[in-house]
Amino acid sequence: MSQENQTTQPSASAFALEVLDNGVAILTMDVPGESMNTLKMEFSEQISSMLDQIDGNDAIKGVVVVSGKQSSFVAGADISMLASCKTSEDAETISRGGQEIFQRMEDMKAHFVAAIHGPALGGGLELALACHSRICSDSAKTQMGLPEVQLGLLPGSGGTQRLPRLIGIQKAMKMMLTGAPVRAKQALKYGIVDDMVPQSILLEVAIDRAQQRKPSRKQPSLDMMGKFLERTSMGRNTLFNQGKKQTLSKTKGNYPAPELIIDCIEIGMSKGIRQGMLAEARSFGQLVMTSESEQLRNIFFATTEMKKETGVSGVKPGQLKKVAVLGGGLMGGGIAFVTATKAGLPARIKDIRPEGIANAMKYTYDLLNKKVKRRFMRKSEMQKQMSLLTGSVDYSGFGDADVVIEAVFEDLSLKQKMVNDVETNCNENTIFASNTSSIPIGQIAAQAARPEQVIGLHYFSPVDKMPLAEVIAHETTSDQTISTTVELARKQGKTPIVVKDGAGFYVNRILAPYMNEAANVLLAGEPIEHIDKALVKFGFPVGPVKLLDEVGIDVGTKIIPILMAQFGDRFKSAEAFDKVLADDRKGKKNKRGFYSYTGKKPGKEVDESVYQLLGITPAQSKSATEIAERCVILMLNEAAMCLDEGVIRNPRDGDIGAIFGIGFPPFLGGPFRYMDKLGAKHLVDRLNHYKAQFGDKFTPANKLVVMAESGETFY
Repeated sequence: MSQENQTTQPSASAFALEVLDNGVAILTMDVPGESMNTLKMEFSEQISSMLDQIDGNDAIKGVVVVSGKQSSFVAGADISMLASCKTSEDAETISRGGQEIFQRMEDMKAHFVAAIHGPALGGGLELALACHSRICSDSAKTQMGLPEVQLGLLPGSGGTQRLPRLIGIQKAMKMMLTGAPVRAKQALKYGIVDDMVPQSILLEVAIDRAQQRKPSRKQPSLDMMGKFLERTSMGRNTLFNQGKKQTLSKTKGNYPAPELIIDCIEIGMSKGIRQGMLAEARSFGQLVMTSESEQLRNIFFATTEMKKETGVSGVKPGQLKKVAVLGGGLMGGGIAFVTATKAGLPARIKDIRPEGIANAMKYTYDLLNKKVKRRFMRKSEMQKQMSLLTGSVDYSGFGDADVVIEAVFEDLSLKQKMVNDVETNCNENTIFASNTSSIPIGQIAAQAARPEQVIGLHYFSPVDKMPLAEVIAHETTSDQTISTTVELARKQGKTPIVVKDGAGFYVNRILAPYMNEAANVLLAGEPIEHIDKALVKFGFPVGPVKLLDEVGIDVGTKIIPILMAQFGDRFKSAEAFDKVLADDRKGKKNKRGFYSYTGKKPGKEVDESVYQLLGITPAQSKSATEIAERCVILMLNEAAMCLDEGVIRNPRDGDIGAIFGIGFPPFLGGPFRYMDKLGAKHLVDRLNHYKAQFGDKFTPANKLVVMAESGETFY
């Protein structure tokens, strides 16, 4: 019977097998009704059935594994299936199931070749690693990685064992501990893939490879130091011990996954792959049941859900063909960068000085040039993106702008003048978006002829790195203006949250009481390093005093009078800040702040002269736990008030805003998830405890008092 192009695909199966007449079978994965392939529990029977067919057909000498999706291979495992796990044993079973199927593939007679185009991430890369050969396309879409650590997990289908054996322990460890993917070129250099070819011939080359004998793998090539570290027991001990030490200094013990990843690699390399696989499945099971992983998965689901939403339900965004930016400073330059490079839209920059325009363009040039030098980008692509940026010192070229983003000095009358200028020089549909960090949008729109087209679009610095944008609608902002602004922020690579107008909006409003309390703790004599270390141990990326130096002491304190005007004395900041500013200390930007920016470790050590300036003698008297609680509890209380007042739409937006905007510890899930974990009654008790000591600013939010009585939770 001829084997010519027989295709087998049971109804609604994610897998199809086509046997060619040259002895090669094409195994295609195409999950019905999904834009990307993900591996699901229910697929194990389907895959087993395909492998049975391959095993039972002596004519099949090679198998090419491909994706039926146009722009992706396999994006990973479907993590929603983990929610059904009641015990670590349930999760361990999922891991073992994946391991067994991939082991079966690896042990089969036929030569399996993965033909990778687009992302091969998590379980997708583990599937490719179980194949005997891997070929990828040279497309910019192609990337490979094991990002499980970002969800508080580890690769559970053999990844911790196969990758180190293929590319070496150090490279594999780096990929698994950071979760960062590598592009096609890097994957070839690392040895993850055997060849990289244009997408147009990917299948053809893979079929040709499948007809050849399976490769006999040599050990990854290493330099002298690499050989010592990876191939001697003394070197490996050093490598794993240092790895654990460095990991712990970064995670502060708040994230269990990285340490277990190192353990699994170590067991596999010292006791053999079988023991390594057992350790991997067991550790995977443990991690699925941790609260850290649960919260990181919640964040993943929340951001995925947010990508599908428009600013206002049922209201489509208006056209976005051109954006203009007012102000060529650091923020303006960053906004122009994400507009051109992420959104792919022309950005017209206006500044009163030609140097301002040049600086804004240099911002983009420097970032792109770094990519070109590292060979992440072709020079032609850089030139194409740079050509989207133009500038002028007047309003020429603004007439056809769909959105004008204002990033000028924080001054109300100046911003109102900008609104007037834009309404005069642009078309009647142009949206005016202000990047103010604190001035209420209603005030900026007060003299506008078209207030319905005025909105806040608050980015965080540095714009090219910070993922959040607050979209602030005032009372008469139109629904279409909201939806269009949300769409623009999303195109720029941001996660936007829609918040109600008011002093400080959401993120800066909940940050202010936290920062103020850190200052009060400092003035009571606690050393700066002790305060900052306490909050870093709690899980923030930097401590509050260091953060003030980073953003600029003048910028950080400017918001306080605006908050006090709306909310009164609970936002009153320590008068000592005036002394610091009077001494011309603005932080990192003028190399004078709470930290010293001279000597061998600029920005790492406290400038001791600041204590004399503040009239205090530092002495540690409070525990790190108490300091962290005092500062954080005010942030939580303020977040509860924001939800109660409708400043944020729901707890989910409040959590994402705090994590992406100010680095609230992701493993705690955000302020609202954390409040649910602590319980409203506990929070109210602790707030009242501090209120008795430090006054009314610790008065519990009404919402928390009601929730404490009813036993209600935010989620």
